[in-house]
Amino acid sequence: MVFAMNVGEASERRARRAGAGGVLAGLVDLSPAYFAMVMATGIVSLAAHQHGLERIALGLFWIAGVAWALLWCMNTLRMLVFPRRFYGDMVDHMTGPGYFTSVAATAVLGAQCVILAHRFWFGAVLLALAYVLWLVLTYTVFAAMIVKDVKPTLDKGISGAWLLAVVATQSLAVVGALLAAQAPQPWRLALNFFALAMWLWGGMQYIWMVSLIFYRDTFFHFAPADLTPPHWISMGAMAISTLVGALLIENAGDAPMLRVLTPFLMGFMVFYWATGTWWVPMMIVLDVWSYVYKRFPFRYDPLDWGAVFPLGMYSVCSYDMAHVLALDFLWPLPVAFLVLALLAWVAAFAGLLRRIVQWLRSARVR
Repeated sequence: MVFAMNVGEASERRARRAGAGGVLAGLVDLSPAYFAMVMATGIVSLAAHQHGLERIALGLFWIAGVAWALLWCMNTLRMLVFPRRFYGDMVDHMTGPGYFTSVAATAVLGAQCVILAHRFWFGAVLLALAYVLWLVLTYTVFAAMIVKDVKPTLDKGISGAWLLAVVATQSLAVVGALLAAQAPQPWRLALNFFALAMWLWGGMQYIWMVSLIFYRDTFFHFAPADLTPPHWISMGAMAISTLVGALLIENAGDAPMLRVLTPFLMGFMVFYWATGTWWVPMMIVLDVWSYVYKRFPFRYDPLDWGAVFPLGMYSVCSYDMAHVLALDFLWPLPVAFLVLALLAWVAAFAGLLRRIVQWLRSARVR
């Protein structure tokens, strides 16, 4: 990493001296969490598919695919032209976890390929890519944060965005379970074991991180500005964990390993769902406190997609859990949260378009 930063330092200085042009100048501050747009679009697409809204599902599938490709191009260009800023953000306590959105976005797109496009091998390739990204980021971001000489205090260095690492882990389990349902042996056994292992690790990771986040929120000063949209990931991480549990239970029919663990899988699936459900009223209360009582201004931010994703994921996981446990009384929940997710997605997308128009106008002026 240091080598790459040194190699790119000269080109970065030249780009800055030249004003970097309108396009390159915009890449300097490109949020590493922008892949959350693909995560949110992809999961809302899958939620729409569950309810038979195929045109919406396919339309969002294509938007997610195009956005994923564009973001990869933009981030690659940012890495080459502004390596110090790119790698600096990666090892920063506040911005580093945002890079995990690239893992989750790639995996969610892979799930769409399997479910909507029926392209098993596309899904497998995207899972492999997401897993490599997960390995690199997990052992780069967290190792760098551990060995840094200068670190922020807990109240300044942690936020709900850290739970994106949990979502990234569980997203790999989702695609692994989806592929296992269609794969021949011995790949079926291997993919089910992979999904189970990632599911268990993601649960442990959530316990570590949410404990610190909850401690920070309750024992340090909490301002409206601290209530960033990724706080909703506290619920979203549990929702995607619930979804993995449901998929593993569905796979248990022809997987002896999972069949033995079915009671365990069911118990933890409901545990995750109940925990995620607890967060929903809490986040609504805190949002009302921030935007209504404290009158904190609401402006579009790339992190807003971090609030859209949990709404869509809660709809998807509630649908699957209600199905595997035959809980008919839960069926209104997936519908209600699909509507909320679609409204939130439209609002976030409108904010993105407005931001793009403003950026183009400013670039034209320069």
